[in-house]
Amino acid sequence: MSWRVIAHGNQVWHVDAVAERRANTAAWQLVLAFRSASEGRRLSFWTAYPLEATSKSSLFIQAERIPDAALSKVLTERLA
Repeated sequence: MSWRVIAHGNQVWHVDAVAERRANTAAWQLVLAFRSASEGRRLSFWTAYPLEATSKSSLFIQAERIPDAALSKVLTERLA
């Protein structure tokens, strides 16, 4: 099940949020996975989101506050 489902243009996108911590860093960074749900040509991509925290739970709490409009903006920028 997706974390969020957003509409963009005439397509529906499933968005998943994951936490990534790189070597030698204390902060977790939010990474978003976008997958189109449209029939035919399916698109997908991963992108880092400018949000980080010292714990995964704190990161996901902050991620819940991201409005759908911000996710749509990330999608628009990536598809341009």
